[in-house]
Amino acid sequence: MAFRRLLRGQIDRERLESVARAVAERHGQSVDRIEVLDADNWLSMPFVLDDQYFVKVVSRQHSLVHALLTTGRNLGAFSSGSEGFFEHFSTPAEMADHELVAARKMHDLGINVPRPVEAFEHDGLGVVVMEYLPDFTTLDAAPVEDVRTHAASLFEWLTAMHEAGFAHGDLRAENVLLSRDELYFIDAAAVDERRIHDARAYDIACALAVLEPLIGASDAVAAAATVCDEETLLAAGDFLDFVSIRPDHRFDARAVHGELEKAVAQDSTRSRSE
Repeated sequence: MAFRRLLRGQIDRERLESVARAVAERHGQSVDRIEVLDADNWLSMPFVLDDQYFVKVVSRQHSLVHALLTTGRNLGAFSSGSEGFFEHFSTPAEMADHELVAARKMHDLGINVPRPVEAFEHDGLGVVVMEYLPDFTTLDAAPVEDVRTHAASLFEWLTAMHEAGFAHGDLRAENVLLSRDELYFIDAAAVDERRIHDARAYDIACALAVLEPLIGASDAVAAAATVCDEETLLAAGDFLDFVSIRPDHRFDARAVHGELEKAVAQDSTRSRSE
């Protein structure tokens, strides 16, 4: 437990308050209230400023943990036949800048994300500031029928990202929010654009891994099949075993593989009959 706390890179209250004052000053405001969130996040320390801004603070320790996770993820990607496509940024400020850029890309595509505000460096810390969504639930905590309703949208938005030339790279249930009856994406990872094809397939595999425990393999694959073509589904299947060994995904990979095979076979049968 002590080792896990060390890896999480805690930032003392005084430094967080200094960051809060810096954010407020940059927007001509004063600090009224800081709510430090007890989030299961290894790569930043988040807090809410005055119920207006969601602020993520990245320390040097968070950057080191990100390097370790990136290495592990790339080793896992090798097991799926990929050369590895996750990228690491060397400083906390670079990590914050990337998150802002990724959020702006999604926002510009019309994909729901908390409105990106700014990123900057303060006292050796990377700081990224977003709109605060006061009323949301993560996808894994939402009612099952709501998840079914929005399942196809998950693949539609990923496809929109992919067609625009980038990928999310870290799709987990905690990174998909449901607010005001709409999906929101957060926390996109950095991927190597030279390996974008593999990163896209990995995104789809992660989306299936997110949905299977919530709505079952059959409905998860059916939602994907309404958006993704046969080639995309097959490519995603190649990454399911890798996704299944990640500690942040718990799903029945065998069941998803089976449903993917059925979906591809049905699609091939329809194509021959036409």
